[in-house]
Amino acid sequence: MKSTNQLLGFTLALALMIFASCVSSDDDTEDTGNWIRRSYFEGSNRANSSAFTIDGRHFLVGGYTGDAYLNDLWEYDPNTDSWTKRADFPGTARANAVAFSIDGIAYYGTGYDGRNRLSDFWSYDPSTNSWSQIESFPGTARYNALAFGLNGRGYVGTGFDGSEQKDFFQYDPATKSWTALSSFGGAKRQGAFCFILDGKAYLGGGINNGLYQSDFWALDGTSLTWTEKTALDEEDDYTMARNEAAAFTLGGYGYVTLGSNGQLLGSTWEYIPSLDSWNEKTAFEGTLRTGSSVFYANDRAFVLLGRNSSLRFDDIYEFHPFEDYDDED
Repeated sequence: MKSTNQLLGFTLALALMIFASCVSSDDDTEDTGNWIRRSYFEGSNRANSSAFTIDGRHFLVGGYTGDAYLNDLWEYDPNTDSWTKRADFPGTARANAVAFSIDGIAYYGTGYDGRNRLSDFWSYDPSTNSWSQIESFPGTARYNALAFGLNGRGYVGTGFDGSEQKDFFQYDPATKSWTALSSFGGAKRQGAFCFILDGKAYLGGGINNGLYQSDFWALDGTSLTWTEKTALDEEDDYTMARNEAAAFTLGGYGYVTLGSNGQLLGSTWEYIPSLDSWNEKTAFEGTLRTGSSVFYANDRAFVLLGRNSSLRFDDIYEFHPFEDYDDED
C-alpha cells in the first residue's frame, strides 16, 4: 500500500501537470492569428475616417490629416489590393462620423468639422456613384458615435455632444425616417466598438467621464432588446476595455484590436458568442494606433489608417485569425 505522503505527492504532481497543460493551451492562443500588410492607401494619411461595405465593395470616406478635415471617397478592391477614387462627399468635410449600409445603399452622417458637431445625414449609391442628402439625425449633433446596419434597418447611438451619450435611433430606409429607441442599459460613452454576429449587434468599450468602460452588451435585431454579457474585465488578464478600437467579424466570431486605455494597445481578442467568452489572439503587428477604420466581408477583414501621438498612417493590414503567427509581412 502506498503511504499517505506518496499519495499526496502523486496528487500534487498530477495537479501541476494539469495546470501546466492549461497554461500552455492559453499561451498558444496568443500565437494564433496572423496579420499581413497589404497595399498602402492612395489618399492622404489620416485617422477617424468612416468605412462601409456594400456587396463586398469596401469604401472609405472623410477623416482628419492632422491639418485638414476631408471629404474624399475611396473604394478598396481586396482582390487586386488596389484603390479607386470615387465621387467626393458633397457635405461638410469631417472626421469621427458614422456610416452603415443597407440593401446596396450607404448612409453617412454626424461627425466633427473642426468647429462644429454635426447631425446631417447622407446616402451614397455606388451604382450611380452619387450622394443625396436625407433627413438629419434626430438626436443631438455629435461625433464619436457608433452605427451599424441590422435586419434592414440602420442604428446610430452613443457619442459625444458636449458630454457622452447612450441614446439610440433607428433609421428605416423604406420610410426614410428615424425612430427613437430605448437607450441601452450600459453607461454613456463615446468611442465604443461594435460588431454584428447572427442577427445581434455587440457593443462595448469607449470612454465616459475619463473612465474606460468594461461593460459589454448585445442588441437583438428582432426584439430590439439589450442583454448584458460578460464584462470585459471579468478576468484579470482581460485587456479589453479601450477607446477607439477596431472591431470586425470573421467566421462566426467577433474581433477587437488596437485602441487606447491610457496607453496604445495592440492586443487582439476573439469573442465566442456561444460561450460568451474571449480568447487572446496574435497582437496587431503594425505600429500601435487609435482611430483606425475597418472593412470586413466574405470572411476577410482589413484594419487600416489611424493615428498615434505624432503620426497619421496610410497602411492596411489583413487579419487571418486561424493561421499561426508569422513575424514576416
